[in-house]
Formats: sequence, structure tokens, C-alpha cells
Amino acid sequence: PRLTHRERALVTIAAIAPDVDGLGAIAELTTRNDAHPLLWYTDYHHVLAHNLPFAIAFSFATLLITRSKLTATLAFVAVHLHLAGDLIGSRGPDGYQWPIPYLYLFRGQPQLTWSGQWQLNAWPNVAISLALLACTFVLAWRRGYSIVGLISRRADAAFIAALRARF
Repeated sequence: PRLTHRERALVTIAAIAPDVDGLGAIAELTTRNDAHPLLWYTDYHHVLAHNLPFAIAFSFATLLITRSKLTATLAFVAVHLHLAGDLIGSRGPDGYQWPIPYLYLFRGQPQLTWSGQWQLNAWPNVAISLALLACTFVLAWRRGYSIVGLISRRADAAFIAALRARF
């Protein structure tokens, strides 16, 4: 069965939703020169939303919104694909590995890490990004809609028309 526009949007949001805990960077940057800076990014990024309880909660919310078990399952998988991507390829330039506290709220440990984790700007991430972008363009060309449609259907129609005219 094909997903509706809203269902596709929720699955797409699920794939990036774990990084909502990175919004602490705003508070951290704006208070960095204060006597008591808010270290919300340092302390909570890859913690609050990079875990199983967040995946369950987001999937449950998706189920309540859409009443679709398929969409809720895809949202759960999308959150986990994000976690897997972070586990595999998000090491910092200083060599720091972001551990994934998978059972956070239930237990503090174990924290998932992988010794082979490559840097965020390493060639595998670039290659994977380019390959997935190519797949996105091919699917958009074939199906007649793209991720642009999550923002504007008119812009999506123009994007598809330009894509089809070019290729």
C-alpha cells in the first residue's frame, strides 16, 4: 500500500527527529560567555532522543496520528536508521565517538559505540550521501513526487517537471 502525503512526512521526520536533542546548541552558544553557561548540547546531544524509548514514543505518536501500523513501523525503522548512521559514521574531528545510550531512561548502560566509526566528513559518508541523493532523484523522476513536496506541493511539481525535462 502507498503511504499518504502525511504518512510520508511523518516517516521522513522520524529519520531526522533524533537530532532534536541537538537544538541545545542554540542555548549553549548563546550562553557560552556567561558565568553559568547552559551545556545542553554537550550534555544532551545523542542522549535525549537517540535511544529506544524515543523511537517507541515517536512511533506511538505516529500510530495515533495516522492509525497506520505500517507507518508507525516505518517511523520506528527510520529512527533506528538514524541511530545506526550515527553509530557508524559520526566521529568528531577530535576523535570523539558519540556513544548511543540505547536504553536511556531505563538504564544508563550499555552505551553503543563502534571502534571503526569514521568521521562525520569522511569519504564513506560523502559516498553514501551521493548514492542516496541519486536514488532520491531517480525515485522522484519515476513516481512524480519528491521530498520537496513535504514543504510545498507547487515547488515539488516544478522540481519534478525540471527533473523530467533535464533527464
